[in-house]
Amino acid sequence: MLKELYREVFGVDPGEIEAIASSGSNRRNYRVFRDEALGDDSSVPASVIFTEGQSVAENNAFIQLARYFYSMGLPVPNIYGVSDDRLCYLQKDLGYDSLFEHLDNMELVKKAVCLLADFQFSTGDDFDYSFCYPQSKFDGYNIEFDLHYFKYCFLKLTGLEFDEIRLENDFNALKANLLGAHTWGFMYRDFQSRNVIVSADDEPYFIDFQGGRYGPVHYDVASFVWQARAAFPENVKRELVECYLDSLQKYTDVDRDEFRSTLRHFVLFRCLQTLGAYGFRGLYEKKPHFIKSIPFALDNLSVLLENPFEEYPYLTEVLREVIAHRSVFSSSVEVTLPDTLTVEVNSFSYKKGIPPDLSGNGGGFVFDCRAYENPGRYERFKTMTGRDNAVIEFLEEDGGITEFLETLYPIVDKHISYFISRGFDHAMFSFGCTGGRHRSVYCAERLAQHILSRFDVRVILSHKALGITEEL
Repeated sequence: MLKELYREVFGVDPGEIEAIASSGSNRRNYRVFRDEALGDDSSVPASVIFTEGQSVAENNAFIQLARYFYSMGLPVPNIYGVSDDRLCYLQKDLGYDSLFEHLDNMELVKKAVCLLADFQFSTGDDFDYSFCYPQSKFDGYNIEFDLHYFKYCFLKLTGLEFDEIRLENDFNALKANLLGAHTWGFMYRDFQSRNVIVSADDEPYFIDFQGGRYGPVHYDVASFVWQARAAFPENVKRELVECYLDSLQKYTDVDRDEFRSTLRHFVLFRCLQTLGAYGFRGLYEKKPHFIKSIPFALDNLSVLLENPFEEYPYLTEVLREVIAHRSVFSSSVEVTLPDTLTVEVNSFSYKKGIPPDLSGNGGGFVFDCRAYENPGRYERFKTMTGRDNAVIEFLEEDGGITEFLETLYPIVDKHISYFISRGFDHAMFSFGCTGGRHRSVYCAERLAQHILSRFDVRVILSHKALGITEEL
């Protein structure tokens, strides 16, 4: 379907195809590059994103919202084409980096927060939400589902005792306060830094809004400003809320004190919702990334409860008990982390960008191989790669690239030893050259073998330009 849709939209065959790692969604995404034979002057985009989803209704929600937001001049990916069965679509490739990798750039973060209000109030009072997925409006069922998600997927898994009837009473009080919020509009629902892509010109673009619906706008502010892994300091959180309120003021008169007071209840709700997700993915499914995120969520909760919620006395009591036992809880969680370091070794083409770090750790070492003679300049090597003996002999002939690697090995060895001693679970080393087929491939292969010869670790070798990924 990918090639057929690409040909239908652009009138030519695609070039290389690169799978994009999933982040828990059932959608599969691929980066599809323009055939190099077309040249840089072609009207065909250098790369696009092909998305394949299992739900027509969910796909349709994203496609319709994306096209609407795009028509309103909002920063979202352009939809180039959709398959007849609406299970697949092609969209603009916005780049590799999410805002999560740029959280130290506060001007960019503020810009994204201010743009949120533009999305929330672009739809207007007469907007038809009937196509939204899985429902058109935020309601009590949404709230009950997430509160029970917290109770069953986090609280019960901690082993702490609690009174379910008293807890349900406070859940009902929280639900009433959330539904009673004054300001409603388009609720993005999953507004967080990983769903904002930073383009090459340092502009934020919004993705993954297919779960949006009509709802209280406070929800999105709480989701972004109090996202656990961002760990914004309290003064930054206050500053971001004020930036948002300045933007909101363009669309509606807002009582700032009332908004902040209501926002606290949504922050509490989002903290519970987040712990439910981390509990299921981490405590139940034993996924390290989610386990390690739990302390960040508890930090948010701890600060929030410094000003107690009188409306929810028993819920507050239970949460304080969770926080009080966090040291015991953390030590019991820690043993579930894998004791084997995964080392990712990549080769890539600088023309297509440095590979993103999909582990959530922010990146690793990147080495430039372009100083050495390029086999790709010679006709006899054009169809070969850095794995072929003829290319290997060519590269090793003058000894320059061998000396280059010899200088790197001590750095890599020390780095991996340090990561193992600290109990880290992921390290990343990437080699780039012009086409990503010869020099970088050779270096990545050599480093991967060197690491395996010295350390008892898991090595994932990935040649991005070749479309090859393998565990050694």
